[in-house]
Amino acid sequence: MSDRLKRTPFYDLHLEAGAKMVSFAGFEMPIQYHGIKVEHRAVRGNVGLFDVSHMGEFFVRGPKALELLQWVTVNDVSILTVGKAQYSCMCYEDGGIVDDLIIYRLASEEYMMVVNGANIDKDWDWLLSQNTMGAELENASDDYVLLALQGPKSVELLSELTDTDVQQIPFYAFEHGKVSEVPSLISATGYTGEKGFELYINRANYDVGKVFEALAAKGAAYGLELCGLGARDTLRLEKGYALYGNEITEETHPLQARLGWIIKFSKGIFVGSQALAEIKENGVEKKLVGFVIDQEKAIPRKDYDLLDAKFNIVGKVTSGGMSISLEKGIGMAYVQTDALASNEPIVIQIRNKKVPITVTSLPFL
Repeated sequence: MSDRLKRTPFYDLHLEAGAKMVSFAGFEMPIQYHGIKVEHRAVRGNVGLFDVSHMGEFFVRGPKALELLQWVTVNDVSILTVGKAQYSCMCYEDGGIVDDLIIYRLASEEYMMVVNGANIDKDWDWLLSQNTMGAELENASDDYVLLALQGPKSVELLSELTDTDVQQIPFYAFEHGKVSEVPSLISATGYTGEKGFELYINRANYDVGKVFEALAAKGAAYGLELCGLGARDTLRLEKGYALYGNEITEETHPLQARLGWIIKFSKGIFVGSQALAEIKENGVEKKLVGFVIDQEKAIPRKDYDLLDAKFNIVGKVTSGGMSISLEKGIGMAYVQTDALASNEPIVIQIRNKKVPITVTSLPFL
């Protein structure tokens, strides 16, 4: 491992738990502990704990905070009330995606943006370049850790360690509370498709390891597994969640990526609004779809080609793998809209074999 890689405050705890560490987004992160299948099934059936402290946190404050966020993101931030969160993305002028993110409204003139770990520097530079109105900005990414507690038993487990009534926190809402006596922002969000929470904790002021250890210890009675990035990826794929660098990139736009629902043209002009309006009017040439391999135990992978009946390339896989829950190959791909409209068979090229696929709606589960 390079000395330049960052480590989260939980690094030693990961090693003690037997984690296999990999380089990810500039960090040494756990890819798995007891195996991706074990961890995946724990989240679907019980509960899992993820360290996702590589994510970035930006604070936007002051009387111009809302104006900046309305300009730089595609969703309508003005509808956010204090205590609520919103999924959105930032786009370039041509509609290409800078990053997808979540915005939290912390107070009347204070917001937190949570961005992908691999994009922190790029996103921060973009935000600074668009802040012509003079909002107060702080990049606090190095000051915060983020733990994700995910699965159907997450409510029961977390309730043992906090006085906050987490059962009453709606999806995409949050409360300020304490977990194991450590002040935390408790958010009912996650990237697995299961009931769960994300815990934002200021590492500068508190013993964050205490929270990790308490969740792991109490979680034993609930079948908790410590989970790595491997299970995070298999879980999000089954739910059809987009991943930056796969489904969403600078070369893709939200209308292609099944994210048209977060674009609010009604709010007025924002970065990329003109390009996105033109794309919407003219229609997209390709769009993101899900597909399943029913007949064979074949595993689709990123960048595999999809072919039409005449073996012309009509699409490319963005994410793929063996679904642990369904026990069959699944994937997401960008496919030409005319090929989809023809309703003719599409196959995937896996090495030297052409394997039939069924295009399907998302999520897979």
